[in-house]
Formats: sequence, C-alpha cells, structure tokens
Amino acid sequence: MYEYKFIKIEFKKLSGKPIEDYREVIKNHANQGWRFVQIFSPDFATSGIAAGSYYELIFERPIKQ
Repeated sequence: MYEYKFIKIEFKKLSGKPIEDYREVIKNHANQGWRFVQIFSPDFATSGIAAGSYYELIFERPIKQ
C-alpha cells in the first residue's frame, strides 16, 4: 500500500512564473522518503488561456506497517 501527497505550486499573476521552484520541492520531499510520480497543470485546458495557473506535483511512498 502507498500513501499519496499532492502539492500545489501556483504561478505569479503578472509574470506567470511558479512561486516556488518545483525542483527544490521534489528534492525536499525525496529527502523525506517521498517518490516523485508526476507533475501536471489540471486547469490548463479550462483556464481559457494557453497556460494554467498552477502545477500539481504528486508524490507517493509506501505506508509503514
């Protein structure tokens, strides 16, 4: 069994750049035993513009029993 963690990284309003560096978020979570699974922008298709307003990072790790 696995547990999952979802991290939302929003973009700055004017520049459209991520507020946090997703690479650092991935490294920090890896140090805590999380395995990076996927990054995507859930609202990309529905935002009405050519870019989404945030990334979602998905992590998993085995549940300790």
